[in-house]
Amino acid sequence: MKASAWRSNSNSVPLLKIARVFVTFCVAALAAQATPTLAADKEVTIAYQDMMVPWRYAQQLDEAGKETGYKVSYRKFGGGGDVIRAMASGNVQIGEAGSSPVAAGLSQGLPIELFWILDNINDAEALVARDGSGVSTVAQLKGKRLGVPFVSTSHFHALLAIKNAGLSPSDVKVLNMRPAEIAAAWERGDIDATYIWNPVLSKVEANGKVVTTSGTIAAQTGLATFDGFVVDRNWAKANPQFMATFVKILAKGDADYRAHPDQWVGTTPQGKAVASVSGGTPEEVKASLALYQFPTPQEQSSDKWLGGGSASGAAKSLTATADFLKDQKTLQSTLPDYSVGVTDEYVKAVATAR
Repeated sequence: MKASAWRSNSNSVPLLKIARVFVTFCVAALAAQATPTLAADKEVTIAYQDMMVPWRYAQQLDEAGKETGYKVSYRKFGGGGDVIRAMASGNVQIGEAGSSPVAAGLSQGLPIELFWILDNINDAEALVARDGSGVSTVAQLKGKRLGVPFVSTSHFHALLAIKNAGLSPSDVKVLNMRPAEIAAAWERGDIDATYIWNPVLSKVEANGKVVTTSGTIAAQTGLATFDGFVVDRNWAKANPQFMATFVKILAKGDADYRAHPDQWVGTTPQGKAVASVSGGTPEEVKASLALYQFPTPQEQSSDKWLGGGSASGAAKSLTATADFLKDQKTLQSTLPDYSVGVTDEYVKAVATAR
């Protein structure tokens, strides 16, 4: 058909031009709709544990999904070792893990990077002895049953405390238990002591005595422990915008807690979210959050934590943790430099923007 045949009369707008405008409009509309659709096709699985931290509020609201357009799936694990194994299998791209399982994962050659300090554990993990167990010092653990999640930060500090007390791990019946298993064993009276974090920590304290804490052990030895977020290195490189947005969300939650701790209690939306997602009770939230320290982005980007390469605090902590785990036969080998698994790329952008 000729173009002239598209005219209704000599004074009308060419129908071919109208058709072209219509087609152009449709293509533009489809393109506009395609952008969120493509973003929604992107998926990420984030592994988390039961620590009570400010991030839980944004997690419950799925701020990461809403602000990036990604489909974000959250999977809860009983310990950092389980998280690292899930990341090794490719089922998880981002995960919460303590410094001990992160050190173990890097030692085994996993392509993961520590990019955010979720918390400085401080007094949020503790060694608690059951009332009536006859244990009031670490040395009195000899011959006793101690429940602890293996390859966790609690495991690392438990073994360190045992060593500093002049005992060997074989002097204590150290049992590998996940937090939920520890709570059940404690209820049954199957263990004499545990080294654990909240919400189980507050439960065992009801009929137990705190013997020492990670804050105390860190002060005595210079070896602090922390919880952090790690990411599959290749996934992070392929999704830089998600990583940048995710770190901003993490920083916002911590900043709000530091500025307004009174708004993070069991009766507020923030506090209720922390309790619900972690698996604790609202009454535990205020005291539990107060046990941790939440470094600012500026602190995290400094050599105190993630900055400075091999001189970074995180790399030094991971090195010491790996060396100790190797001494205890938990690891077969260690790396010469753990800064290969530490990056300040994402937190530095937030720190300089604030």
